[in-house]
Amino acid sequence: MSRSEELIQAYETNTWLIGLLTEGLTHDESLLQPPFPTNCVNWILGHILVSRTESVQLCGGEPWNEILIDRYKSGSQPIRDGDDDILHLDDLIKDLQTSQPTLSSLLVELGDDDLDEVVETARGGKPRWQHIRGLHWHETYHMGQLELLRSFILSWREAE
Repeated sequence: MSRSEELIQAYETNTWLIGLLTEGLTHDESLLQPPFPTNCVNWILGHILVSRTESVQLCGGEPWNEILIDRYKSGSQPIRDGDDDILHLDDLIKDLQTSQPTLSSLLVELGDDDLDEVVETARGGKPRWQHIRGLHWHETYHMGQLELLRSFILSWREAE
């Protein structure tokens, strides 16, 4: 299996799992803040999309909505109910679903030589595939948070 195929498969798996973890959640639920310091589902999904945008750009694609990248990047302010500069949960999920074929088609176009090319990012210089793999790992880290937040939301529903 080529590096492109491995990366595509890894991102497809994440997209599928994120779909399961967000299935049935409402926009209002995506804004619920747990009683400990962490971000809500809405921010985490937006943040995953920011990370995907970096992968798309590393493959030669166009960035996701630049204005919203600032809202969901690392270090951005926590999202609160009533904020008007956020995406609706349905739009985040739709964008995530759209990001998958975009990233896959770009990866298919790149050969192993392109993926082996050393590129400079804020994380230093290393082969393009290593940057993309690192961004994928970052995404899986946040998926673990989504699993816990889903459990939090479901227990919140039961308490209502």
